Amino acid sequence: MGCVQGKRCGRYKKRCSSSCCHYQPSSTSTDATDPFRIYETDSPRGLPLHALSGGFAVVPSAGICLRYASLTQRGHYPDSPDRANQDSFCVKTGFQDNPDLHFFGVFDGHGQFGTQCSVFVRDKLADILSGDAHLSEDPVEAYHSAFLAANSAIHDSEIDDSMSGTTAITVIVDGNTLYVANVGDSRAVAGVWNGNRVMAEDLSSDQTPYRKDEYERVKLCGARVLSVDQVEGIVDPDIQSWGDEEDGDGDPPRLWVQNGMYPGTAFTRSVGDSTAESIGVIADPEVKTVKITPNHLFFVVASDGIFEFLSSQAVVDMVSRFADPQDACLEIASESYKLWLENENRTDDITVIVVRIRNISDSDAAANDGAIQTNNNNASLDPDKLKVERCIVSRSEVNLSKKSSCLELQSCPPDGSVDLRAAPSTQSFHLNAINMD
Repeated sequence: MGCVQGKRCGRYKKRCSSSCCHYQPSSTSTDATDPFRIYETDSPRGLPLHALSGGFAVVPSAGICLRYASLTQRGHYPDSPDRANQDSFCVKTGFQDNPDLHFFGVFDGHGQFGTQCSVFVRDKLADILSGDAHLSEDPVEAYHSAFLAANSAIHDSEIDDSMSGTTAITVIVDGNTLYVANVGDSRAVAGVWNGNRVMAEDLSSDQTPYRKDEYERVKLCGARVLSVDQVEGIVDPDIQSWGDEEDGDGDPPRLWVQNGMYPGTAFTRSVGDSTAESIGVIADPEVKTVKITPNHLFFVVASDGIFEFLSSQAVVDMVSRFADPQDACLEIASESYKLWLENENRTDDITVIVVRIRNISDSDAAANDGAIQTNNNNASLDPDKLKVERCIVSRSEVNLSKKSSCLELQSCPPDGSVDLRAAPSTQSFHLNAINMD
């Protein structure tokens, strides 16, 4: 979330208003006979009901296998217990019927119609990219065109996006390359082995007024950049310095029109938000290209509900402790949820996708490989154990992956339906039962 009513409200003088909480509750599929169902369950880690899912995908040209999991958790809002999850996510493997192309995305809606905006942009962006015949030839240009087209589409839709919209963080795996497109303040980060531990490599940069380049850009577009205290006259509005985003005091700089107390966005880019567009909030993504090396162990795509109280390195350390990305998702989400409640009387919506990168091997060695052991105090890892984790995939996992090159997975829309389908020419596989112990 990034609206003035919704972003870490407990730390502000202005609390959430009822106008920020007009949503319909969502649900998830609970059909026990559906092998691709999104599981909704209570976690022994203390996380309340959440949706958890996962799978495999092979990237033949790069000789790697992606083992992924995703989790989305509705925020805890004591005054609005039926408030819908405004986050949505999308996983599409075998994108464009290409076994080397895979798409992962997280969309964090905000405003009164944030849920509708998030779902609309998730579906529209994927559809536009899927229909772009030049996607593999020039993913960067395809990304720019698709985001701008999705922005135009939501403006022309029946959704009122005047004060609502969504951020978006997406990753395309194209062979041995990651293309990361970001609009807003959600984030993607990779876990990279540097010789003695797994280090965080940010794959995106949060687009907020804390960044000097974004601050100057929106100022040129006519935005006033002020914190809530400055708008209310408590702090001198001429002080145009708000410290560091990681160590902020909970009252970040926001964007306002010249003669009004709106829209108050804490981000400088988004899809939708037609009012904020007039003061420089744009839908054009920043795109980063990263070559996958043997040292790239995994990447994480998550909404800002994860990173509000967790650093990129803390998230990478958590993923490093688990071989199974489903366990990693649960650990990250439960820790985020706990930290929110330690600092606030509410939590944000939380969504995370973890994708482990493995080399394809015909060896059956390390079929049941253990977790990489690390922690936040710079403990070293065993290089031999790391090599096994990064470079070995059991034959059974590879066989499963080759049969599942076109699985599509996405979060539930407000009506509770789940769009999980395999292309007619592919053979689907069954997810293993999730062990919540």
